[in-house]
Parts: sequence; C-alpha cells; structure tokens
Amino acid sequence: MLPSGVRYWTVLDDELGVVGPADAFLRHTRLGRDGSELTTRSYAGGLALYLRWCRRTGRSWQVGVEQLGLFITWLRHSPAGPDEDATAVVLVGPGGPAVRGERRINAVLTAVRGFIVHAVTSGSAPDRSLPLIYELADDRDLPAEARGEDARLVWRMRARHRLHEPETTVDRASDEEIVAVLTGCRSARDRLIVLLMARAGLRRGEVCGLRRADVHLLLDSQRLGCDVPRAHLHVVRRDNPNGAWAKSRRQRVVPLDFLVVQAFDDYEFERGGVPGAGAGDFVMVNLFREPIGAPMPPDAVGVLVAAAARRAGLDRRISPHQLRHAFASNVVDSGGTLDEVAELLGHASMGSSQIYLHPDPARLRDAVDRVTGPRASAGVTR
Repeated sequence: MLPSGVRYWTVLDDELGVVGPADAFLRHTRLGRDGSELTTRSYAGGLALYLRWCRRTGRSWQVGVEQLGLFITWLRHSPAGPDEDATAVVLVGPGGPAVRGERRINAVLTAVRGFIVHAVTSGSAPDRSLPLIYELADDRDLPAEARGEDARLVWRMRARHRLHEPETTVDRASDEEIVAVLTGCRSARDRLIVLLMARAGLRRGEVCGLRRADVHLLLDSQRLGCDVPRAHLHVVRRDNPNGAWAKSRRQRVVPLDFLVVQAFDDYEFERGGVPGAGAGDFVMVNLFREPIGAPMPPDAVGVLVAAAARRAGLDRRISPHQLRHAFASNVVDSGGTLDEVAELLGHASMGSSQIYLHPDPARLRDAVDRVTGPRASAGVTR
C-alpha cells in the first residue's frame, strides 16, 4: 500500500525483495494507466510465473521473450504452485493432463506482453523484443462491428502467442433462478443488490461503489445538474475505502426500470429504520452487523447471493457475475445490439460483448419453431 492509501500488487524474489522491473510495470499500470488493484493482482501472478520459468531455465527475462513457445508448454504442464518440487521438469511424451487451461495461459501472456512493452519503452529491454511478441495485422479478422466505416485496411498489432479458447455458452442465471434468489433474500437491501446486477448489469464492485449522488430516480433530473431523462444511475470509477471498484475508466449511465426504482424505495425505508445507518454517502451499507452504516465490501455481495440461492433451494450456487450475464443475455434476446450491450455493461471493447450474441440451443429451437410452414393455399408441384 502506498502512503496515499492506493494499493497495488507486486512481485517478490526468493529473498522477498521487490523485483524492480516488474514493480515498475505494475506501478505504472496502477498509477500511470489508472488500472484497478485487481488488474495488478492478475498481472503480478502472471509475471511471477514468467520470472520463475526464466530463473528455472537459466534465462534472463529479456532473453526469455525469445522462447515464449517453450514458456507456454511449461505453463500447460508444470504445477508451479507454492508446494512445487524445485526439480520438476517438463518431459517429452504424452504426459498427464494440462494443469492450466487456454484462458489462464492467455491471461499470463497478456501480462508478459504488457511487461515487455513497458520495459522496451523505459529502456530496460531492447527494441528487438517487440517483433518477438507482436506482428502486424489488418482488421479483416475483427467482427464487422469493430471495423472502421470505410473500406480501407487498418493495420494493428496482433499478439504472436495466443491459444485458441474453446467457445462456451454464457453461464447465466435463468429467469427462474433470479426469481428464486429474490425470494431467498431476507432484506430489501439484498433484493436491491440482486436487481441491480440482474436488471441493470452492474458488477458487484460497481454496486458497492454507488454513492447517493450517482442515483437519479426522478423523471427529470435537471435540477440535479443531469440532463439524462427518467430513472437512471451513473457508474463512476473511484478509489473507495471498501475496495469497491468500477472496472471501466469511462463513466456510464445505466437506465433503471420500475422494479429497480421500487426496490430503491423499499431499501430507503428499511435503511431509515436502522439507527446509525441513515447517514453516509454510500448507497449499500451494513444494516445487520457492525459497523452499522459502513459501506459494504464487494466480497459480501457474493456471500449474500449464495446464501439467498441456498435458502431458495436451488441446486447450484449462483454468483453475482451470473446475474450480470443474465441481464446481458436478456438484452440480446429482446433485440439489443452489440453496441447497446457494450455500453450498458461498460465494456471497453465490443469484442467482450460478443459472447452474448451466440444463442444457446433453446433459443435456436425457438427460432426454428417460429418459422411458419408453407401456406395451405400455395400449391406444390413436382
């Protein structure tokens, strides 16, 4: 933690000393690029694996970038956990199952690429490192929505090392499961939290980071200095004392429907009846445990959703992100476009929203059933 209170993650060596180049990159990510603490945690974990592989194989981290294919093989098969055997090696042959999947390996490679780029720009790695991790590519492999409006080719940098991730259906909570979770909630506050994720698409950190000034429930909010009509809320990125974090740097507006507005009213009435909970700027605060009135931490959201699902008798655990997935899937099912989903969810890239455009088997069956057969009056001849 820095003296300002801002927190970030870093990498230590075997002597518990800070690894300077990695720390410089992670500080730049957190402070220079306004990245989240969770981003630095993910990057630090990936860099620790890369630096460990370089050390075990007798390479400097500057030279290791020349052999990222071998690093990928090591990631697939080497446990590299806290209790690993220091003499463990990867042998040629069928071996055992992979210990890391494609998604995890790609996340590690993303951290390594960012680290190398920062090292090149800061002068601690040679310029020749960049062509080893990136190649020039045009935009023809991008989805149509992500291309430019004109027909000319646009060149961009494409990562050389990236594994194909198998497509999977979105693990969303069904409408029936959402209703069940709502019935399992024990307070108006908890019901509001569930609805903000399931009907407004907020992340748990965004829910816990809401301030009262962010919520506009009037038909006309101009007196509040806001020109956005009807009920809505603003998702604003801040460093909050409860660790809540809005992932997107750009502020976004999220419209609210009547169910969420009513839930806000019920919650305000409930909160007003708890001594010590009415004051304070945060929307979501502790009502039933000390310290009363303190902003809720994001981890508490997952706990209360899981508890509500358990009380409702659901067969599986429901997570906050499954509620957010349900919102995005429902927007698409109702005819929403890719740019609308990206804006509502706060995605920096429309590519992150594309997973919701892949229909599940039930939707495919419904599409076929909606197709009408030949009209009886139309003659069929051979």
